[in-house]
Amino acid sequence: MKLFDDIPVERPATPLLDTLEAPAALRAMNAGQLAQVADELRAYLLYSVGVSGGHFGAGLGVVELTVALHQALETPHDRLVWDVGHQAYPHKILTGRREAMTGIREYGGLAAFPRRAESEFDTFGVGHSSTSISAALGMALAARTRGESRRVCAVIGDGALTAGMAFEALAHAGHVDANLLVVLNDNEMSISENVGGMASYLARILTSKPYTSMREGGKKVLSHLPGALELARRTEEHMKGMISPATLFEELGFNYIGPIDGHDLPLLVDTLRNMRDLEGPQFLHVKTRKGKGFLPAEADPIGYHAITKLEKSEPGKGETPPPFKPAGQASSLKQKYCRVFGDWICDMAAADERLIGITPAMREGSDLVRFSKEYPERYFDVAIAEQHAVTLAAGLACEAMKPVVAIYSTFLQRGYDQLIHDVAVQELDVTFAIDRAGLVGEDGPTHHGSLDLSYLRCIPGLVVLAPADEAECRAMLSAAYQHPGPAAVRYPRGTGPGVATPDHLEPLEIGRAEWRRRGMERVALLAFGSLNGPAAEVAERLGTSHLNMRSIKPLDRDAVMAAADDHDLLVTLEENVIAGGAGSAVNELLMAEGAQVEVLNLGLPDAFVEHGKPAELLAECGLDADGIEASIRAWRG
Repeated sequence: MKLFDDIPVERPATPLLDTLEAPAALRAMNAGQLAQVADELRAYLLYSVGVSGGHFGAGLGVVELTVALHQALETPHDRLVWDVGHQAYPHKILTGRREAMTGIREYGGLAAFPRRAESEFDTFGVGHSSTSISAALGMALAARTRGESRRVCAVIGDGALTAGMAFEALAHAGHVDANLLVVLNDNEMSISENVGGMASYLARILTSKPYTSMREGGKKVLSHLPGALELARRTEEHMKGMISPATLFEELGFNYIGPIDGHDLPLLVDTLRNMRDLEGPQFLHVKTRKGKGFLPAEADPIGYHAITKLEKSEPGKGETPPPFKPAGQASSLKQKYCRVFGDWICDMAAADERLIGITPAMREGSDLVRFSKEYPERYFDVAIAEQHAVTLAAGLACEAMKPVVAIYSTFLQRGYDQLIHDVAVQELDVTFAIDRAGLVGEDGPTHHGSLDLSYLRCIPGLVVLAPADEAECRAMLSAAYQHPGPAAVRYPRGTGPGVATPDHLEPLEIGRAEWRRRGMERVALLAFGSLNGPAAEVAERLGTSHLNMRSIKPLDRDAVMAAADDHDLLVTLEENVIAGGAGSAVNELLMAEGAQVEVLNLGLPDAFVEHGKPAELLAECGLDADGIEASIRAWRG
């Protein structure tokens, strides 16, 4: 395996990889050629992500596995389902999208994750974790129902396997005895012994033709002898249990193989070829290393989960490009909203010993690293288990603790029933810090937080706040925390406008809006959260009034009615779908009060917004300053 210690600035030479327009060509290659493809694939992956930025470590860790899967399976006839999609960059390169990879995650370019509309090799669209086994099982059962000879394989990471959904699917697959292959890409959790020669040898033996033939033939013979079949089954189980951690998955009904070295390409190819022909549920456990082959990423797999793109110097300048950096490192002096939250929760924990921090596997993303170190006994990372995270918080609140759930908007969707049934119905004191609200950018429709105002606003008793800047974010978190019931603060990804945050923990008054500008025009902009920035710009251009609404629920009735009395047109602005959102709340209030004023609701469209830079997407949706101004001028006629 070729190792790298930097990212190629120029496109590397990949003569063999360049001949592959589809993975079928891999099936005619010998071991040496496959190894060359893997080296060239890793080099090209490094180069392309350096150009585009994006998910990084997971893809490097599955280069050999991806080559082996496409070599052993007859894709796309055989279905290959990737979990989450962070690991699918090598898959995209091998399936006809090599030259488009430098534009991945850009507006109009390839999606960040597998997507059915993009390629016939992308059998299932993903973005949220732990869905692969359920989807693959559905495909396997469909093939069985139609009598089709087709294999289905789900590739799931050890992190995604922490979700209950994955185990529900495993249990069901074992129950229905489906022809399903599950590959566990184990690159982090210590759930098995280190890979060694004995485990690799065992994998070859247990998947070999003689063994499987003897195993199945022996079952038929022993089935005629009372008790013999059960004795043989137990003997085999105990033998395997001595040298492999098979018990859990065997009890679920799977034939377990592994763990094997996920970077040993010949071993992977042989094992997968043999397992493809086995009947019933099969489970292959492979050990990989995130960032494999790129030494900085191997040393820091979390930091190099994703990277920003590598900027080149201008031709003729003679300058060397600046070093690339992990995607989480901001270049702006402005403070990230997640950093505001990270500082706030540490300060509030120091002031109130009842505070408990909870996250479903988003410690780094939600900026809980400092909190986890300073208050380890009050910090709970529940892994990818959003439903459990919410109900855990409910249980803590029942015992007079003060839980704070740090969660992304798109992932809170997965705990929606628990939010209603376990928290809101019981009026429990739980604070939700909702990150990545609105358009998150390059990760696209599976990750945009475009629905939360709509799905939160309809829940009785839930307070919903949205800050216009960093200082408001801190004050709103304090307000939500001190509110004696369920409350949510939703804030966007990235940096704020640059307003300094205070050191104190004084709360902002819930339900009180702020007039930021009183204009001479008969138009008032009622802005919620992040759209206060473009609202301020438009208000200056057109001379309109500007009201920072702050609170979606409850609304500031007096401020809205005052705006209606003094203006001919109210323009509501929100980075959320219009249907059922903050603008709808204003409409309902005005109708209930019998106010005679025209209203223009501006927000995200009734469609799933594609990927691209947030500024590009806001412009496309008409929510930048130019778009808002154009909508107002169009209304005027």
